[in-house]
Amino acid sequence: MPKIDPKKLILVVIDGLTPAMLEDAVERRATPWLAFLADHGSYRRAVSTFPSLTPVCLASIATGAHGDVHEIPHLVWWHRGRERLVEYGSSWGAIRAAGARRSIMDTVFTLNAEHLGKGAVTVYESLEDAGLVPAAVNITCYRGRTPHRGKVPGFTRPVLGPRRFFFYSLIESDPTGAPLAWRNRPGGTIDGYATAVARWLVTRDGFDFLVYYLSDYDYASHEHGPDAAHDVLARCDEGIGALIEAAGGLDEFLERYAVIVCSDHGQTAVTQAATLQERYAGVPATLVTASNRAGMVYRLPGCREDERELARRLGHRFGRRGHDLRVQRRDDRHRRAARAVHRHRPGHRAGPLATLARRPATRPLVRHPGNPGRFRQPGQRPCPARRRPGCPGRALPRGGPRHAGRVAGRRTVSRGPPRCS
Repeated sequence: MPKIDPKKLILVVIDGLTPAMLEDAVERRATPWLAFLADHGSYRRAVSTFPSLTPVCLASIATGAHGDVHEIPHLVWWHRGRERLVEYGSSWGAIRAAGARRSIMDTVFTLNAEHLGKGAVTVYESLEDAGLVPAAVNITCYRGRTPHRGKVPGFTRPVLGPRRFFFYSLIESDPTGAPLAWRNRPGGTIDGYATAVARWLVTRDGFDFLVYYLSDYDYASHEHGPDAAHDVLARCDEGIGALIEAAGGLDEFLERYAVIVCSDHGQTAVTQAATLQERYAGVPATLVTASNRAGMVYRLPGCREDERELARRLGHRFGRRGHDLRVQRRDDRHRRAARAVHRHRPGHRAGPLATLARRPATRPLVRHPGNPGRFRQPGQRPCPARRRPGCPGRALPRGGPRHAGRVAGRRTVSRGPPRCS
């Protein structure tokens, strides 16, 4: 067999990108760099983790495991050991309610230093243990082996991250001259900072593995709707093009690197919201934490109802609308949580929430391993879970506070993908 020389790898994560948006942009050639990778690589749809919230998804990408291993359960959750709420930033209102400084410190520092499971091994830790050089830009799950210290007053706590690590202008392992990340979020300065840093790294070929995280698309999708963020997707494409140009062009770039482009979850428009709190308003010693499309009900010490009775309260509201319930009990942590799972059954109307399963929102994946291929075979269309006979088409959970973005009078939230066997 011919010897295959391993290439360095760039993982591009476009937060919240849906297959429909990607496929449409590639077909129209609105994103030329992504179209090139799709035409000359391979494309398929993938399933996100549960629940499909950014901190959970990024922890799964970094560790290759689900929440039972990496222990990041939600965007907002109850810490039983510390007896306090953990809020990673579900909304500005939620951050203010939980305490702005505590929420920021949890997101920037504590998620990796304390919350991320000690039994989980991140890709950065594994690569450094093997003597390779990992690099990461702006990704919130970053735990590695190399100590770094923030350079902004108030954020100078030491952290362990990848060998080369850049985090929203707060933490930088190397001086790059990149512009300040937080100048104008709606104007794209977050991704502008990420692109400047990633271009600096590619110019110096300064890594074996690079995570290039672009979060502005998710922000724009919540603000304007999942099908209206075309300009931000075009900016993401330009960011990828900047890395290609920094390497000297397409041939040089692909000679040096393998490339994977993926998202962490999808988005869809939602016309009706539901809450869990009202079902437990009169139940002592229970706590509801919910955000966007997922919610958890905690049974605290002193609660007189057992797990079955708590789940029955939830089912009285949601079960008859075509939703299933999942009850989870973790004795090792003295944790009991009831979670609602919204499921679309073929041929079954799930009431007003059936719209959740009408549009697939799996993670798009574009990969360039160096072999030729097509984005889509002639006459073929990817299976959109709702069309295949007998497909279980599972829409993962949503619910909770109504603070998602608005578009044309509708609310938009992220959601997990349907499952297609």
